Amino acid sequence: MTVLYPHLLSPLDLGFTTLKNRVLMGSMHTNLEETGDWNRVAEFYAARARGGAALMVTGGMAPNREGGVFPGAAGLFTDEDIAHHRMVTDRVHEADGKIAMQILHAGRYAYGPECVAPSPVKSPISPFPPNELDEDGIEKQIADMVTAARRAQEAGYDGVEVMGSEGYFINQFLVTHTNKRTDRWGGSYENRMRLPVEIVRRVREAVGPDFILIFRISMIDLVPEGSTHDEVVQLARAVEAAGATILNTGIGWHEARVPTIVTSVPRAAFAWVTKKLMGKVGIPIITSNRINTPDVAEQVLADGCGDMVSMARPWLADADFVTKAAEGRAAEIAPCIACNQACLDHTFQGKISSCLVNPRACYETELLIEPTDTPKRVAVVGAGPAGLSAALTAAERGHAVTLFDKADEIGGQLNMAKQIPGKEEFWGLVDWFHTMIERHGVETRLGAEANAETLEGYDAVVVATGVLPRDPEIDGQDAPNVVSYVDVLTGRATAGKRVAVVGAGGIGFDVSEFLVMDGQSPTTSLPDWMREWGVTDPDAARSGLSPDGPQPHAPARQVTMLQRKAEKPGKRLGKTTGWIHRAGLQMKAVQMKTGVNYERIDAEGLHISYGEARERPEVVECDTVVLCAGQVSERGLADALEAKGVAVHVIGGADVAAELDAKRAIDQGTRLAATL
Repeated sequence: MTVLYPHLLSPLDLGFTTLKNRVLMGSMHTNLEETGDWNRVAEFYAARARGGAALMVTGGMAPNREGGVFPGAAGLFTDEDIAHHRMVTDRVHEADGKIAMQILHAGRYAYGPECVAPSPVKSPISPFPPNELDEDGIEKQIADMVTAARRAQEAGYDGVEVMGSEGYFINQFLVTHTNKRTDRWGGSYENRMRLPVEIVRRVREAVGPDFILIFRISMIDLVPEGSTHDEVVQLARAVEAAGATILNTGIGWHEARVPTIVTSVPRAAFAWVTKKLMGKVGIPIITSNRINTPDVAEQVLADGCGDMVSMARPWLADADFVTKAAEGRAAEIAPCIACNQACLDHTFQGKISSCLVNPRACYETELLIEPTDTPKRVAVVGAGPAGLSAALTAAERGHAVTLFDKADEIGGQLNMAKQIPGKEEFWGLVDWFHTMIERHGVETRLGAEANAETLEGYDAVVVATGVLPRDPEIDGQDAPNVVSYVDVLTGRATAGKRVAVVGAGGIGFDVSEFLVMDGQSPTTSLPDWMREWGVTDPDAARSGLSPDGPQPHAPARQVTMLQRKAEKPGKRLGKTTGWIHRAGLQMKAVQMKTGVNYERIDAEGLHISYGEARERPEVVECDTVVLCAGQVSERGLADALEAKGVAVHVIGGADVAAELDAKRAIDQGTRLAATL
């Protein structure tokens, strides 16, 4: 009998306790704790304990007010706080799970004027210069972290994770980039690592031997003047000696100009870094970053890159990740596509985190998908993300669902997204929808356009017909050298060597990336990706930054991207991903022009001017003009049905055309179907 995932599903003996498999649900700050709804917090974690996570780590809990990531950040400051957290740990233990609380001191990343750090070096991602700590101030921070650990133990947690990576407070002491001190907390590496070692030693003394103590260690800083690999090894051994149970991997600082977790980063891109530490300490090591399927996780462990794997966002996408893997249902695991749109982008906007693929994430007590008492015949027109989510959710609830689409395949705009270099994860999302609509018995009628006659006899009709490209109304746009983004991404048109892209929204950026890479995606080749972003072995260069800097491949085309609005290109891209798209195109020498008027298109190229006065006329010489000027809702069917008196539910792009917003579409489809 073949054992599924023999490495991933094997237990891990920690001596005083055993983890039932090798999967850690990594820390994610969801803003749930800040809602004060502790039943909601408890159910979020309990659902993932039921789904098979061996050990979970909470979002970061502040040890004191000055260390909170933002004003009002959650922590364990009072007896009432302990009682609230006890609700969480009790619920997790009832679900046969284990949970550790992360102690997160943000240091100079704390968003407030009271932030503290080893030296008054301001972070590039915060407006507040930190206050330099004196000896008494350092002692207070250590004591507060120890107190937080004791309170976590009192609240029923199985352990704590001391956050020592990602450029937070402890990490700031470790490197000369942020630690300019000349006392016993700065200077030599022995002095700079004094803080984490002292914290771990004193936490262990406070909680006793039978309590999990994870230290999150920065394996590769990816910032100037970061740690060498030898220093990382030295710290790991010292932290082990001080009493750590497990070392968890951190990759890159938040201010690093190298992407580390987004979808364009290759899967398991940094597992090799963790492997360098294997065998150099005697405690288990957890590897992390862009591990999002059981197969990837199993391979990483089989290759000796770690003793456990940490997956965070995949647990938002599917709370039953391990259970499905163990039961041979890996194809049914909703895939994390590493888009950041509903998780990290929400977190940094002060919103509740969720998941583009799974809108129930963090809404387990509010968005209920329950069997229906009155099964209906439901027609869903449009097999894009909105229609697919509505059809799937309705079928899960027991309705008889028929899914129509005039295309020959499901996916809608997702099928264009998956063509973009760096968005290969969208292939897996479309495959998952295939699996799930078949699993739940959704009848599909593809290659056939629905109309009023074909939709007769249904109890409910959902229109999810999506969007059409907006007409930019440029003189000369009917010329043969002008094409739509749809033509380019579906392969119906091929662009020349010089291209003008009209529109600098999400689609304009996607199309520009498609054109400059011409199908050669560094995401599918780790060496190419590392060279593209200037990442190297930290044994060869401090912090893992190549001395040669980024070495991108030459662009396949000369691309100029333009927009009417006089604002930063890509201003409305994702909060945590927009900089990556801008940097990627800049590395490919893409020119970006803003505040332009489109005067006309002719054989010379695209004629433009600037501002209301239409000044500084110029010609963007090009062989091809690609129109990416936004979208309008495709409401033809909905309007026709409503004119006949048919009640319809309109969702997705057919409801609101706002870029290609799969997050809103899937959420809207799921929520509608939950009420049918």
